[in-house]
Amino acid sequence: MNFHSDSVDRLFQTILNLQTIDDCYAYFEDICTIKEIRDMAQRLDAAILLKKGMSYQKISETLDISTATIGKVSKCLNYGSGGYETAIKKLEEESKD
Repeated sequence: MNFHSDSVDRLFQTILNLQTIDDCYAYFEDICTIKEIRDMAQRLDAAILLKKGMSYQKISETLDISTATIGKVSKCLNYGSGGYETAIKKLEEESKD
């Protein structure tokens, strides 16, 4: 399914234009529910832990996330478009600075 569109491009451009964590909190609180934000953060945390070699069970216990969701994240890590890989790599580079 192709979800590329002018509307989605605009959404992503607004995210790229945000400059501070506070800007991100304000924007995402307006555009998403708190649960959606927490779910996205939790999936990123799961991806980071999967990359570190943590088991599904330990991730599930640590993050209080279902193994089904962890499986979806793992599938994206292994067969997806590389979004998690890019995001995690950039986080790691940023933390070295």
